[in-house]
Amino acid sequence: MSTSRKHIHLSGICGTAMASIAGLLQLQGHRITGSDKAAYPPMSDLLRSLGIPVMEPYSEANLDPTPDLVVIGNALSRGNPEVERVLDERIPFASMAALVHDEFLKGRESLVVAGTHGKTTTTSMLAWIYQVASHDHPEFEPSFLIGGVAENFGTSFQLRPTRTFIIEGDEYDTAFFDKGPKFLHYFPDGLILTHVEFDHADIYADLEAVKTAFKRLVNLVPRRGLLVAFDGSENVTECISKAFCRVERYGFKAESDWQVRNLRYADGHMRWEIWRGGELWSDVAMQLAGEHNALNATAAAALAFGQGVPKDAIRSALASFKSVKRRLEVRDVIRGITIIDDFAHHPTAIRETLRALRSVYRKSRIWAVLEPRSNTLRRKVLENDLVESLRLADRVILAGVYQQQRVPDAERLHPEDVVDALNAGGTPAELHPDAAEIVASIAPKLVESDVVAILSNGGFDGIYEKLPARLRERQG
Repeated sequence: MSTSRKHIHLSGICGTAMASIAGLLQLQGHRITGSDKAAYPPMSDLLRSLGIPVMEPYSEANLDPTPDLVVIGNALSRGNPEVERVLDERIPFASMAALVHDEFLKGRESLVVAGTHGKTTTTSMLAWIYQVASHDHPEFEPSFLIGGVAENFGTSFQLRPTRTFIIEGDEYDTAFFDKGPKFLHYFPDGLILTHVEFDHADIYADLEAVKTAFKRLVNLVPRRGLLVAFDGSENVTECISKAFCRVERYGFKAESDWQVRNLRYADGHMRWEIWRGGELWSDVAMQLAGEHNALNATAAAALAFGQGVPKDAIRSALASFKSVKRRLEVRDVIRGITIIDDFAHHPTAIRETLRALRSVYRKSRIWAVLEPRSNTLRRKVLENDLVESLRLADRVILAGVYQQQRVPDAERLHPEDVVDALNAGGTPAELHPDAAEIVASIAPKLVESDVVAILSNGGFDGIYEKLPARLRERQG
């Protein structure tokens, strides 16, 4: 790790990983500044709490006085004023992922959680398991970097002098000057691979390209390492087929190394059994709902146990695990109407979110309010999958595609087609251009016991504040 105090500026600081690395660098004693196009919670709240100034929008003037180093986020490209000044003046610069490796991972045990779905929650679970284990075994206290705010910690990062560093491994590209996945910088000693599906349609041409990225990650795990991989995906099986390290599979299959059995939800908790090698390893319980979360927790338990974490600490940590901000987060309950915030980015994630809500709110009418915002959802490539996922809701509301002008018309999702398909199949659906019209349309229709799942990986034009405000007006 570097020890000299520097002025480090992060261009694109409000990204989940960038805000977290800003906090880690601040803990090292560096002076941190940042800039972004727009700031929104939860990362804007985190940065404010850290006292890190965020300048909006991007500008060459944001680099005055000239920083010692500029960390360039992967959303920035040539033409950005800060990028242009960095290149013109040869200001030292780096990607976030390369900086993480050089500043934090060297000399540590790197535990990486990767996959198309579930990596933020699973990383949070793994970090909490280690934290709970450290109560009796201080050597387990982890450093971590998570792409979301873990509610047990109230933050997305932690830095400790111990050996273990737990990090979410993102398959998205690293920077405009490094188009490989971020996770190739993390060199895992232990790896969890949750799912492999086609995603990030803006940078991956097809599923084969996605699988190639994950195969390269697997190829970085040393022979002494441990790979914990989901066994319910042929894509995952293909990606790990040439691993040189020990591999343990988890899932529902009888032959799983870590098998989930007897999954049920009752009395506000999800409970299941974990079987290992054909024998009951442990009964576990958790406050979260959803089959996907049981799988995530089992994966975290498997990797932690493989690294020597005691079983009792794992069981206790899962029982006390809360969640991650914007993952099935209850934002408000007004007149019996529950408003849920979920970081939806892919049809599979939407499906699992709605299935989890069904398991908890069994007698409720579930509304899915979706903003097609991620680079995958803005494109039509997974349109049929999206329709099938949304059918799990009782009512569906779609917003217009976020920044639709940035996606060629031939590639772009047309929400009206999704709405037509849903209505034709018997699921009532509507299309409204923005948050204001959505709120005006649905607020009068919501009744006690309704659950509104707001699905977006961005700010969604303030709907998280606008809808509760309108419902409170109605209450008054």
